[in-house]
Amino acid sequence: MQTLQSYNKPRTFYIASFLLSAVFFFACAYLSHQEQTRSVLILENSLAIIGVSMPALIAFRLIKKDPILLQDLKARVTRFDKSFWKYLLVILGLTFGSLLVAQLISLPLGYSVEQFVVTGNPSFSTFLFSTWFIIVFAAIVEELARHSYGIDTLRRKFSLITTNLIFAVYWVAWHLPLATIKGYYHSNLVTEGRIYGLNFACSAVIFVFLINWLYYKSGRNLWIVVFFHVFANVGNELFSTHPDSKIIQTGLLFLFLIILLIKDRKLFFQNNKTG
Repeated sequence: MQTLQSYNKPRTFYIASFLLSAVFFFACAYLSHQEQTRSVLILENSLAIIGVSMPALIAFRLIKKDPILLQDLKARVTRFDKSFWKYLLVILGLTFGSLLVAQLISLPLGYSVEQFVVTGNPSFSTFLFSTWFIIVFAAIVEELARHSYGIDTLRRKFSLITTNLIFAVYWVAWHLPLATIKGYYHSNLVTEGRIYGLNFACSAVIFVFLINWLYYKSGRNLWIVVFFHVFANVGNELFSTHPDSKIIQTGLLFLFLIILLIKDRKLFFQNNKTG
């Protein structure tokens, strides 16, 4: 596929996006441990937003230089065929559906039915922007970066399963600096216990496999992956879910992934570079 071969700057994208994001995240982390004055909070939140946005800015900088990539991007953001709605239902099942089933499974194990209460109160807070804005914004800009450029630049050379494994390592590593920001979601995970941090890493790997499966099954539709990430983020914060139920959810999604790898092994293992 000639278009895919035009995504030929993997080192530029991955090295620059990792290092630049890390610089802003660590700067934000430093400020988060200082006295939280109004000016510090504004700067702290701004640095976090810039850090999250860096991969997308780098991707768009690479894309705008190449007319082929620009045309490809336009095609992928305007594609709404019948399959779009089918995959949207799949997304609802994989995100909200799996979480609700996990909470149901947890009930006989002694966990509270209050997990199903919609609180509307996320597990972390921000100063400059609404927390819900951050949750949705982060999902959108992350996917506009990774699936406008990051995934395809790996896929042009590797099978989908190899692409997933490489990207999963990058994605987990990219999130690590966020754990140093006091009061943020990833920092709270570390505070809750190592097992919950480990569960996040495991769920992130599974997430990569599932989102890329949807990406290529939907004809590289950017909105499919954006909705998947947004729904996953919102689901994590919408209910009063016990952290142990999220471990159960990871187990359910892992079982689903095993079935996918068996039933759709050609997509995952064949190195045809087109998906």
